[in-house]
Amino acid sequence: MSESIEVPIRDQMIRLGQLLKLAGVVENGVVARDLISEGAVLVDGEVETRRGAQIRPGQSVQFNGEDYGLPSAVLSVVAEG
Repeated sequence: MSESIEVPIRDQMIRLGQLLKLAGVVENGVVARDLISEGAVLVDGEVETRRGAQIRPGQSVQFNGEDYGLPSAVLSVVAEG
């Protein structure tokens, strides 16, 4: 089962690799890069393989980490207060 996490960002967008680190889904950029390039991350239901893909408030990012020994998560990106 995926954990649902709301991730506030202060700018108009955040790069996908940075988002995974900010949300605590991965420990570092190397892990984020590898998982993204392997197709383990979905953005709005579509596989995203670009670590630098721009994610904006209102978008949903799903990470199916169980196969990698990491938690699964659904990240909802929101604008910071």
